[in-house]
Amino acid sequence: MAKNDSPIDHSVECASYLKALADPIRLQIVRALQSGPMSVSDLSMLLDMEMANVSHHLRVMYHADLVQTERDGKYIYYHLNKDFLKSSAAAKSLDFGCCKIDLRS
Repeated sequence: MAKNDSPIDHSVECASYLKALADPIRLQIVRALQSGPMSVSDLSMLLDMEMANVSHHLRVMYHADLVQTERDGKYIYYHLNKDFLKSSAAAKSLDFGCCKIDLRS
């Protein structure tokens, strides 16, 4: 936390991350993205869900800054926000600064 940041401001930011992860489908998406970038259709097939539902969950995660996108031609690939992957154990946890979420099975 920066010197001028109040604990309340940081709490609001942390709560937004946790709120975006507070859905079992979104946690499944995070686990899937641990292996690398995936498109909506990749995730849809992997999770056996409609593309519209996967897209909705990705949109929530995108607005919470949990995932980022990269365009490759007509496809958009989602990946975990690298800012939260701070250690060599990056594929095993997300570190938000306010808390750390262990993603091991």
